[in-house]
Amino acid sequence: MIEAVTANAIVDQMADALIFAGLDGMIAGWNRASTALFGFERDEAMGQSLDLIIPSYLRDAHWTGFDAAVKTGRLKLAGKPTLTRALHKSGAKLYVEMSFAVVETAEGVVGSVAVARDATERIERERAAAAR
Repeated sequence: MIEAVTANAIVDQMADALIFAGLDGMIAGWNRASTALFGFERDEAMGQSLDLIIPSYLRDAHWTGFDAAVKTGRLKLAGKPTLTRALHKSGAKLYVEMSFAVVETAEGVVGSVAVARDATERIERERAAAAR
C-alpha cells in the first residue's frame, strides 16, 4: 500500500493536472501541474467551485454530468478522455483533454477527480493545417 506521504508526492509531481472536487463541487485537491495549466496557485484554487476553470457556457452541462456521476457512481464517458474547453486565470480559453473518475471510499462516493493536459497547441495546429 502506498503511504499517504508518498501518494501526495506522486500526485503533486505528476506531469498532468489533477483536480479533485468533493460532492459539493468545491476544489479539494490541486497539484503543481494544475497550477501550470490553469494559472491558479494551489491556495487560490482550493475551496473554490470548479466554475473557476469551466467556461460559463459549459457550466450547465458540467453540473448536470457531475451531479449524475456523484449520485450514481457512474460516468457517461466511463473514464475515456474527452476534449473540452477550460479557463486560464488570465481569462484565456484553453483546449484540454480530460478524463474523469468518481472517487469512492468505504463510506461511498466522496467526489470526482479529473486528470487534464493542455491540448491548445495541438488543436490550433490541426485547425491551421485544415484551413490551408
